[in-house]
Amino acid sequence: MPSAKTIAVTFADALPDEGLIAVPAARGADGYGALDERLGGALGRAARASAFEGKPGQTVAVPGPDGLAGATVLLVGVGEADKFDVEAAREFGGRAAAAALDKHESLALALKDTRLGALSVGTLAVQAAAGAKLRAYAFEGYRTKDLDKLSKLERVMVVTDADGAEAAFAGEAAVADGVMLARDLVSEPPNVLHPEHFAERCRELSALGVDVKVLGEAEMAALGMGSLLGVGQGSVRESKMAVMHWRGAEGAPIAIIGKGVTFDTGGISLKPGAGMEEMKMDMGGAAAVTGAMHALAARKAKANVVGLVGLVENMPDGNAIRPADILTSLSGQTIEVLNTDAEGRLVMADVLTYAEREYDPCVMMDLATLTGAILVSLADQYAGLFTEDDALAAEFLAAADASGDRLWRMPLGDAHRDMIKSDIADMKNVGGRDGGSSSAAAFLGRFVEDTPWAHLDIAGMAWTKKDQPVCPKGATGYGVRLLDAFVRARMG
Repeated sequence: MPSAKTIAVTFADALPDEGLIAVPAARGADGYGALDERLGGALGRAARASAFEGKPGQTVAVPGPDGLAGATVLLVGVGEADKFDVEAAREFGGRAAAAALDKHESLALALKDTRLGALSVGTLAVQAAAGAKLRAYAFEGYRTKDLDKLSKLERVMVVTDADGAEAAFAGEAAVADGVMLARDLVSEPPNVLHPEHFAERCRELSALGVDVKVLGEAEMAALGMGSLLGVGQGSVRESKMAVMHWRGAEGAPIAIIGKGVTFDTGGISLKPGAGMEEMKMDMGGAAAVTGAMHALAARKAKANVVGLVGLVENMPDGNAIRPADILTSLSGQTIEVLNTDAEGRLVMADVLTYAEREYDPCVMMDLATLTGAILVSLADQYAGLFTEDDALAAEFLAAADASGDRLWRMPLGDAHRDMIKSDIADMKNVGGRDGGSSSAAAFLGRFVEDTPWAHLDIAGMAWTKKDQPVCPKGATGYGVRLLDAFVRARMG
C-alpha cells in the first residue's frame, strides 16, 4: 500500500538563502521588519505595487530580492494583528505550505522577532509549524503518470527566536501524524481498506506501546453482537472489532468509539449510484479514533484511553439483512431494521455496549459519519455534538475551540427517543426524515447505561471537496485534534 507523503520540520535561528521564505503580514501593516530592511525595502515596495493589505490568505511573492537571490519571499496575509490567535498561526503555516507545494522543495517560516496578537513567540512558531505540516499532506502514492506534477515540498524550517519551540513541537507533530494517519485511512480505496486490512492498521499501533486486540466474527457472535454482525453479513469480507488501549495513567479510562463502515452501498436499501464512491469515507469515525490513539501514544500522553472501532462492509448480497428484519444486540435489546442504509448506528450500538461493560469508562464518546441530515443542519462547517450532559458538552466545545475541529451542539431529548419506538421490537433503526440526526443520536443513547456520553456526527467533516488552510482537498482527519484536546484537558 502506498504511503502518503509527509515533510520534515526543523527549527533554526537564521534564514536559508534558497527555497520559499514566508513572512506573516498583518492587515494594514506598512513595514515588514528587519527582513524588509535587509532586503532594501523590497517587501514594502512589492506590497504597495500589488495593493497587498494583509487580508487573511492574501499573498504577494518577491522572487530573488537582493540579499536572497536564491530564494522567493512570500508575504502571507494574516488579518488584524490584535485578533491573531492559535488558529491564525496554523493557517499562516498552512497557506505558506500550500504556496510552496508545486514549486519549492523547501519552505522557511520567517518568524524571528515576530510578535502577533497575544500569542507567545513559542506558540506562534509551534502552531505555524503544525499548520504547515498538516497542509503539506499529499496522498499521491497510487499515481503512475504526470509524476512531475506531484508535490515538491520536502522540508519546512521554522526560523524563530523562541526558546524550547522545537521540543514543544514534538507533541504537536505527534498529533499531526495522527491526523495524517486518519487521512490515509479515509483516502484508501475500499478494495484495499476492507475490515481485515483496517484491523491490521490498528495492530501497527502496538509499535508505539498500544495494546491492541482484534475480535473476529466468531468471537463477536459468541458475545452476542448481533447488531454489528447483521450489518456485515452481506459482505464476503469478515467483520472485525479492533480495541486499542493506551495505558498512560491509572484509573478509569476514557472510551472513544468509531464507526468503521469501510464501504457503504446501503445494503438492500441500495443508495443511488451517483456519488456512491464517496462512501469509502464512511469509516471516518474509526479513522479519527485510530489517529487519536496514534497521537496519544506518540506523545506519551499521561492518560488512560481505550479506542474501539467496529469494522464492517455494508453490501447487498443474498445473505444481507432486509428491511423488516429484527436484530438482537449485545445489550439484549431488539432492533427492527426498517432501512439497511441506517447501518452505522447498528454497528455502534454493540461497540458502545461492549466498551461500557468491558472497561467501565469514566466517559464515553463516539464519532460517526452517521447521517446526511447533519449536513442539512450544519453543512460542512461543524460536526454535530449530541449529549444531555451540559458539563460534558462544555468540555467538548472547549476542546473544539482549542483544536480547530469545530462543533455545534444539537438537541437530544425525549421527543427524539419517541421517534424510534417500534410496534414489534424494542426500537426501530430509523425515526423518520424530520430530526434525523437527533433521532439517530437517541438510538445510540439506548445502548449507554450510566456512563457520561456524547455522540459526534461528523458526516459533513470527514471529507472536503476544496482545499482548506490546513487541509488539502480530500480526507480531513477531522476528530483527531479534537479528541487529543479533550483528553489533554481531562488527563494530560
